[in-house]
Amino acid sequence: MKFGGTSVADIERIRVVARHVKREVDAGNEVAVVVSAMSGKTNELVSWTKEIAPMHDAREYDAVVASGEQVTSGLLAMGLQHIGVDARSWQGWQIPLKTDSSHGAARIEDVDSDLLIERISGGQVAVIAGFQGIGPDNRIATLGRGGSDTSAVAIAAAIGADRCDIYTDVDGVYTTDPRIEPRARRMEKISFEEMLEMASLGAKVLQVRSVEMAMIHGVRTFVRSSFDEPESINTQQAVGTLICDEDEILEKEVVTGIAYTKDEAQISLRRVPDRPGISASIFGPLADSHINVDMIVQSVSEDGSKTDMTFTVPNGDVEKAVKVLEDERDDISFEALQSDTGLAKISVIGIGMRSHAGVASTAFAALADKNINIRAITTSEIKFSLLIDADYTELAVRTLHAVYGLNQ
Repeated sequence: MKFGGTSVADIERIRVVARHVKREVDAGNEVAVVVSAMSGKTNELVSWTKEIAPMHDAREYDAVVASGEQVTSGLLAMGLQHIGVDARSWQGWQIPLKTDSSHGAARIEDVDSDLLIERISGGQVAVIAGFQGIGPDNRIATLGRGGSDTSAVAIAAAIGADRCDIYTDVDGVYTTDPRIEPRARRMEKISFEEMLEMASLGAKVLQVRSVEMAMIHGVRTFVRSSFDEPESINTQQAVGTLICDEDEILEKEVVTGIAYTKDEAQISLRRVPDRPGISASIFGPLADSHINVDMIVQSVSEDGSKTDMTFTVPNGDVEKAVKVLEDERDDISFEALQSDTGLAKISVIGIGMRSHAGVASTAFAALADKNINIRAITTSEIKFSLLIDADYTELAVRTLHAVYGLNQ
């Protein structure tokens, strides 16, 4: 069971979480719990590190920000003990959950689960501080934003859990953002691949790395709400969305969901010499500057001597990207550089696309009917993404949600 920041926002919420845990214990389940810091606490701790020293040591940063989860795990363990549940708090280093040396954005390398399994098998609830482990330098290392989801999946895999329940402030994964399309539906099941696409393309329900890890290790993950009354929940028929292998999904929808990201920017390099290595000379320096490039469209001139290269970056990186490319102008030899902000990427996702033709053309026709211009298109086996002006985001999402029958 994993509980995020809004689920443990204050003492009263932590008491509710304790009752959720007790419900599972009373049902005869062996339980491990992973908790985030109380809502807003990590932001406060991060602000303190910046205030004391803007250029601070990442190891000390981790020592500070990891304390939020330490507080929550101790409080929840106390709350469980108070209502008669045997529980003990665990920090990342006590398990130990071993990471690499990238302080502030560490990756999990190993989870030594022997002692955890021994305690859980003996009937004790393990309340684990998420978002943290121990690095090779024997110091606390944090996993980056959203790292508690990753902690939970890693621990579920390590102890061989039947399922990893992610409790959040929504009751599952929806076909699109319900704030944009009120007729969005909660899905009962979604495949790992589809959820990975949804998460990486803008859906905020789960952190991308946690879905990736769940897919690799086959950890069935259930997204559910912590705001339901614990005693009103039927443990056998809980409301939520199960993320699982596609073999578990009998009825495979052609389109599962519509995701979107705003704040996209487009950069175009005009009349670049079309020669081997030109792509590396453009995208290598951008990668070295930690600029994430997404959609890439290349069009070669009729005589094959020149090419136009168009790609997207986050709005916040466009000035940095333009400077990097201007610095490389002599090497790349482009004739003109154009940039445009205020764009959005709309993505249509579904494992059923593998066996159905004409899925993308349906979207093109539907958007044309609404006079929405498509600036760029990228495709993969189970999704395609369209770049449009951000002003049309909501209209495009609602239009595509309807045209693929997701309103029904």
